[in-house]
Amino acid sequence: MATEAYLEVRRLVRRFSGGAGVHGVSFTLGAGDVLALIGPSGSGKTTTLRLLAGFETPDTGEVLLRGRDVTALGPAARRFGMVFQHYALFPHLDVGANVAFGLAAAKLPPDAVRARVAESLALVELGGMERRAVGELSGGQQQRVALARAVAPAPEVLLLDEPLSNLDPALRERTRNELRDLIRRIGITTVLVTHEQEDAFDLADQVALLLDGSLEQVGSPEALYRTPTTLATAGFVGRGRAVPAELQSVGQGEAVVLVHGVEWRVPDAATCMVEGRPGPVQLFARPEALRCDPAHGVPAVITAARFIGAATLCTVQLADGALLEVEAEPGRWRVGEMVYVMPSRRGDSGVHCFPRVSDATA
Repeated sequence: MATEAYLEVRRLVRRFSGGAGVHGVSFTLGAGDVLALIGPSGSGKTTTLRLLAGFETPDTGEVLLRGRDVTALGPAARRFGMVFQHYALFPHLDVGANVAFGLAAAKLPPDAVRARVAESLALVELGGMERRAVGELSGGQQQRVALARAVAPAPEVLLLDEPLSNLDPALRERTRNELRDLIRRIGITTVLVTHEQEDAFDLADQVALLLDGSLEQVGSPEALYRTPTTLATAGFVGRGRAVPAELQSVGQGEAVVLVHGVEWRVPDAATCMVEGRPGPVQLFARPEALRCDPAHGVPAVITAARFIGAATLCTVQLADGALLEVEAEPGRWRVGEMVYVMPSRRGDSGVHCFPRVSDATA
């Protein structure tokens, strides 16, 4: 059964003279869904968020909230809460006044404002801190004040611009867990922008990859990682490299691919067939989907080895200079050693074929 649309974005286009912008972005969220927008710098993530917030007006396209067109409404009228990348807290105001600022447009009586501020701070576990100066707070606490200010007016949608970018790694993970729990507890439909895939995968139900202003793929975090629809998606999400190969045959749920003349059996690659026939492909492989063998596979030389905890990440160079990354047992192989590369038993979730194009890169 299809999820009923709560927030619907239809073919948003925003052009800028410098070339950046968004081109035909569309997605649909149900009530309480969380979507993460990921992509490289300049891909249109923040522009899309500003279009949703009402800070930018699209050249064409629509934003619908519960079936109502809000495209022409300003930020206050559409009631979308926004948390900016640098929080945008007022240093001359205490915590309570910062949160109350988000209620200014509601024109509530003072007692109602105080009650709403207290409720919002309690929601982010900062209850009783109304009189604290924001400069006395940690980065994680400041983020929670920004969140409290955004949710105090009871917004229809919560928008987060790089919500964890200002935090050190240890605080980032703890704050991410708190943020995830808060969003789930409130049950608010949320769109967030992040350049960190780990944040996107941990926080979001759906992930949308933007490249050059266009949506490359939208789906669950697992879908983008395990079943990328394009080489660009495969290359951006997680680790991996692509090398030229020849698709020989498809059948019985798997394909036979020649890599440097060596047969690899990989998941069904029917989508790579040109006019129903096998032919040249780009074979993309993740490190955990490959193994080094002392005698069988594609010959290669280990050019680099990096310890990553439970495994060693080996970079191997094939005869034509192409590079692959292989996850190996720590201490098993050394730089300069000749090995043979084959799909591992876990290859089904990490080896993909895509049509070869002239400008495809490894």
